[in-house]
Amino acid sequence: MTTTSSSDHRVRLLLVDDQPLIRAGLRLFLAPHEGFEVVAEADHGGQAIELLATTRCEVIVMDVRMPVVDGIEATRRIVAASGPPVLVLTTFGENEILVDALDAGASGFALKSSSPESLIDAVRATARGGSWIDPLLLPELLEQYRRVVIPRQRGAQVVEELTPRELDVLVLIASAASNAEIAEQLYVGESTVKSHISSIFMKLGVRDRAAAIVYAFDRGIVSPKRD
Repeated sequence: MTTTSSSDHRVRLLLVDDQPLIRAGLRLFLAPHEGFEVVAEADHGGQAIELLATTRCEVIVMDVRMPVVDGIEATRRIVAASGPPVLVLTTFGENEILVDALDAGASGFALKSSSPESLIDAVRATARGGSWIDPLLLPELLEQYRRVVIPRQRGAQVVEELTPRELDVLVLIASAASNAEIAEQLYVGESTVKSHISSIFMKLGVRDRAAAIVYAFDRGIVSPKRD
């Protein structure tokens, strides 16, 4: 793992999980020397929403199955209120909730069983404004996407209408690049990148980066990278 000096900016995190042991493990992995600061913890989604009124954070790491207010509903409310990006934590076999989390506006998906390095990469990508989908979750997510989401998109335009530059941007989005990183790689301004992304979303019939990534994997525009 790479280390971060104390003078560098630390990504402020809100951890949301009803299991204290899971939160303790996340605190261990997402440590200050890795560039993170856990500023608050919540037992359920409702408590997380309340904390956001008084706590500034840059990424919310959110479990999905919790009492009172689950992670799906909490994500939906947070995204609707233009809150911080949400990285959803899930486990194998929870494929029925993946599309619901995607539809709620989650910025990414990581497995609870992820290695520390993978989890750190996921949170960093989310903090930069990118999206992250664990490659091991893609088969489940794509299965649900094809069954549930594609029928809703029958009126959407087709991927062939993307320009070559829009395809370049979509590939970079799928690599978890932020707008600034895309601009740097394509030698354009961030405003140009934002314009391309808006056009991509409109043409694909999606509303956010995570959904665009799933679309790109589904259509074979990009392929998942495995360690």
